[in-house]
Amino acid sequence: MQDSYLNVNLLSYVKKEDVSEDAANIILIATKEQSERYAFQKSLAQNIDKAFAENRTEVIITLGDKQNFITITPNKETEPLRLAGASLYTALQKQQTQTAKLRGLEELTEVERYAFLEGMLLSSYDFNKYKTKKKQLPIEVYIRNRSFPKDKITELKTVAEAVSLTKTLVNEPVNYMDALRFSSAATEAGKQFGFETEILHKEQIEELKMGGLLAVNKGSETPPTFNIFHYKPENAVNEKPLVLVGKGVMFDTGGYSLKINGNMLTMKCDMAGGAAVLGAVAAIAGNKLPYYVIGLVPATDNKISSNALVVDDVITMMDGTTVEVQNTDAEGRLVLADALTYAKRFEPELVIDMATLTGASAAITGSFGIAVLGNSQEKINELKEVGEQVYERLVQLPLWKEYKDLLKSTVADMSNLGGPIGGVSTSSIFLEHFTDYPWLHLDIAGAAFVKENKGYRQSGATAVPVRLLYEFIKRKCKDD
Repeated sequence: MQDSYLNVNLLSYVKKEDVSEDAANIILIATKEQSERYAFQKSLAQNIDKAFAENRTEVIITLGDKQNFITITPNKETEPLRLAGASLYTALQKQQTQTAKLRGLEELTEVERYAFLEGMLLSSYDFNKYKTKKKQLPIEVYIRNRSFPKDKITELKTVAEAVSLTKTLVNEPVNYMDALRFSSAATEAGKQFGFETEILHKEQIEELKMGGLLAVNKGSETPPTFNIFHYKPENAVNEKPLVLVGKGVMFDTGGYSLKINGNMLTMKCDMAGGAAVLGAVAAIAGNKLPYYVIGLVPATDNKISSNALVVDDVITMMDGTTVEVQNTDAEGRLVLADALTYAKRFEPELVIDMATLTGASAAITGSFGIAVLGNSQEKINELKEVGEQVYERLVQLPLWKEYKDLLKSTVADMSNLGGPIGGVSTSSIFLEHFTDYPWLHLDIAGAAFVKENKGYRQSGATAVPVRLLYEFIKRKCKDD
């Protein structure tokens, strides 16, 4: 995949004498004492004092011999600092600034500096592939060697590139990004970031008897693929792998349970879970984290044809379970179920699946977070803590045994639809049936794709939960 959508050269180290004399100044003001040391003019000093009094992030642009961007960051929590970095990048972009020097990072801790620079870098993504006129200008911001270690900059850029890859995969329309093209992009990513890819095609999927994936694919002219990503470094701290599973429905019409009232718009994002698995493995491998990780992505689209899946069909899943199809728009759980069955062969320490699975989840979280369910409370608690850190927050929903009754079928082992109540929980109960290991489910339907720009998130794909999974595994490397 091209990474022209992300300004990876935004943050640079160069020798002082190589910086253009015309470069703008960015002065990061993190404390009032720091502001006093600069001896700003009275009116500017008053504006800075007011921002601190109101605990308000602000970017003030001043003109003189050079352009100055005074960035005031009174709130030192990581998410406000990311948003401050995003505000700065937006200001640079609006002013069409191409080169600037950043000072003042030394007033922040390393964690705080990372968050600020992360907000800047994530803000630089721009999916402009199909626009004949490109609005984005290249911006370079130079920082001092002593203000941030080079290895941390490299780590940050690698994570940002993986996030960019994820966003682009989701933002691409299905007439370009189908199941076959996704597998091709995954193979390229493996070469770039340093992990192995294994692609199973339709004949192999049929041999494995993946009835869920094959059933959803029946309406498509494009064959399905089953994508496997292997990352096992020699210094891995875990013997059994952590397996990431992502829904790869490249476009979802709903099938014969057709989406109506405009609900089919943006359904290119129904593969956001699969894209996030690829992005997370890319970030982990690219930064050489010492952790054994496997990614699984069943990929297909859900379309309509004369032989497509219909309601009342009964299908047989990979593990032999028979399923009565009561809604062809509840297809994501069918493809994920086969992948969860496939994951058993790895004897995993933990499996985390992620999917834009239910509108019920989006109604609960909106774009502000992710629904989480699972059979390991300890792992849920760990992931929730990391979610607060990276601001991809989690809300836990129940997996009560009573929900199983809603999936009963009179003609098969179970139904793929639980009825009008507890939609997130019944979909998760369905998935749990195909597990025999520690397992978590992330329903990202609300947060994976947004309509409007906000902070460091552009309209369209958000790449949730790539950063969440990266930090979760990074923390496990330290703990282990």
